[in-house]
Amino acid sequence: MQLPPFLSCSQPMAVVSSNSIPSLTLGSLSQLGRRSLGCPSLSLKLTHLSNSSLHCSLNVPENTHEDTPMEKRFPPYPTVMDINQIRERLPHRFPFLLVDRIIEYKPGVSVVGIKNVTINDNFFPGHFPERPIMPGVLMIEAMSQVGGAVILEPDVKGTSGEVFFLARVDKVRFRKPVIPGDTLVMRMTLMKMHKRFGVAKLEGKAYVGSELVCEGEFLMATGSDPQARFLYP
Repeated sequence: MQLPPFLSCSQPMAVVSSNSIPSLTLGSLSQLGRRSLGCPSLSLKLTHLSNSSLHCSLNVPENTHEDTPMEKRFPPYPTVMDINQIRERLPHRFPFLLVDRIIEYKPGVSVVGIKNVTINDNFFPGHFPERPIMPGVLMIEAMSQVGGAVILEPDVKGTSGEVFFLARVDKVRFRKPVIPGDTLVMRMTLMKMHKRFGVAKLEGKAYVGSELVCEGEFLMATGSDPQARFLYP
């Protein structure tokens, strides 16, 4: 008697009498496998031991994660907007453009951007020479720039070619220092948008890996003053 494979764990599980086979179902075996071995996926193998019994075993595939080279274990972040597309939308330029890539974008809803923090960033020689830490005010600025990708979206504001100004920040918390070698992942979510007045409120959270390093609420205002535009060549 053979059953189709449906999961994988390699140690004997049971000796089943042939008289009890009609009441034994794939569902009950899979539930038993999950409870006893914690395996999400198991494959069942039945072999005859005698005329009156069957041997049931579960085989687990070997974990090959450790066999994968370190450089191939982690996929790269996706690219929704590259640096050239970011430069088309944001007015900031070196040394104050603090967003390297947009990895998720939902127009009028939210945006996720990243900043690759390196020792070559021009603020590290002074903050601090012996212990380089990304300044908190620049983390706030980087998050604001990511938020600007949402509020400068024509579908949201109705116009393009504008600049935005950080008007207010509230409930800001710095949870952990950000240092060279970190990748700062920033999610900005649009909470309110008053198109008539050009004012937006956003919630921001920044992470390194899975750890929250900074959060806050941002109030931003947009404007189309040509003199203001001139400040960002």
